[in-house]
Amino acid sequence: MGKFWSVFFTLSAVIAVAVCWYAPDYGWWFPNDNAEARSTIGKQIDDLFHLILVIVSVTFIGVNIALGYVLWTGAEVAAGGQRKALFSHGSHALEVIWTIVPAGILLFIALYQMDVWAQFRFKSQAPKKMDIIAEVTARQFEWRIRYPARGKKLMPTPQPDDIYTVNDLRVPTGFPVGISLRSGDVQHSFFVPEMRIKQDAVPKMVIPIWFEVTKTGEYDLTCAELCGWGHYKMKARVVATSEAEFEQWRVEAAKDQFFDGVSPQPAEEVAGQ
Repeated sequence: MGKFWSVFFTLSAVIAVAVCWYAPDYGWWFPNDNAEARSTIGKQIDDLFHLILVIVSVTFIGVNIALGYVLWTGAEVAAGGQRKALFSHGSHALEVIWTIVPAGILLFIALYQMDVWAQFRFKSQAPKKMDIIAEVTARQFEWRIRYPARGKKLMPTPQPDDIYTVNDLRVPTGFPVGISLRSGDVQHSFFVPEMRIKQDAVPKMVIPIWFEVTKTGEYDLTCAELCGWGHYKMKARVVATSEAEFEQWRVEAAKDQFFDGVSPQPAEEVAGQ
């Protein structure tokens, strides 16, 4: 029976590696049908994932090979073969090795990822030339977004000519942009899987997020923090377009928002026409 378990654990390792190897071809990996990250920082985060995957895979394979060997030799001893069992109180050298090696690997990962996380998490590391295009306020259970009027900068407090949307974040592609993240009630989490962007929204705090979208398209925006009974409904979209299309959308959105039902002229003035 011991040899059965030896074969079982060895085959389990082989099957696990094979499944992980072919998973990307079947869309079982990162979001958006195994597409690469849709932001510049997301590509660097993917590199970190792949590094950790390689380290974990090598460790997993090595442990299972050792486990299979021990079970196989143990089965031979139990079956009354020529090999005798060896009793040991342990090895201090081995204990030192399997303490220092994992600690060294974890230290390497911690140091290796510092630059990437510093770029994303620290405001001082954000690109110098970057527009804050919107304020995103998470609340139970929706995303409220405030944009400045065309030709103006986003102010900390709402302005009369600001543009508002709900669950619809518009961003231009091709250069770094930022948003100011707020929470209107409890803690939420701003999560765009295709861009590998994730940031908690904390009550009474304004948290800057920056990113550069690399490809136009429509991406899911979800809340990754359990925020109440309607958490499952808190889904929005991020629409990434060219800069020209983004500016045109802002003009049209202002016209629709400020249209008084009689004359479109006031809206055109507000939109900067």
